[in-house]
Amino acid sequence: MHPPHPAAASVRPAPEAADTAESAEAAEAAARHCRALQDSLARFHRHGLDRVTAWGRTLAAVLPAGGRLLAAGNGGSAAQAQHLTAELVGRYSQDRPGFSAIALHADTSTVTAVGNDYGFESLYARQIAAHGRPGDVLILMSTSGRSPNLLAAARAGRKAGLAVWAMTGSRPNPLSGAADETLAIDAPAPATVQEMHLVALHLLCEAFDTALARHPGRRPNARKAV
Repeated sequence: MHPPHPAAASVRPAPEAADTAESAEAAEAAARHCRALQDSLARFHRHGLDRVTAWGRTLAAVLPAGGRLLAAGNGGSAAQAQHLTAELVGRYSQDRPGFSAIALHADTSTVTAVGNDYGFESLYARQIAAHGRPGDVLILMSTSGRSPNLLAAARAGRKAGLAVWAMTGSRPNPLSGAADETLAIDAPAPATVQEMHLVALHLLCEAFDTALARHPGRRPNARKAV
């Protein structure tokens, strides 16, 4: 074998130059992400804020009266659904009683049993039929709005008399059509949609706590089985 020609070796970028180029590329990608997030937040402030605060006020009426929130999603959206229920059973920013809220993916035995016996599409619908009651609230989270198990969940929720809310990415999407009300985030990437969903969840909890503080007599009440 012959050693590399000196001229060929000389055209390779120095390690320092390569590191600088990679750093600049990463910084630009991060800046684009931040700009997309800022743009999405501005659109949400104009078009979605009223809906989220209204949802918080609705929950502040439903949950103290013995109602329940059911929440579901897939992947990262499942984690955000559980984040929401944790804020309601625990607390968001104010010390208050806990309220009934269930993340439907969190019971691993039920999830694996239903998935095994009835298929993944029935994963949430069967639990909604078991736990949901007329007047309860179901919130479904999906960046695409196309997940078959969430569409089945929306149908099951409406059949059982629940109010069905959806958080999705850009319209049009099937889940927004299947839900009673939808917060659709206009964003170019699923990551940005999920980040905006987290903002929306926190603001929903803020509105919930604010409404409860205005009505200090509201406490969790047991609801008779129907």
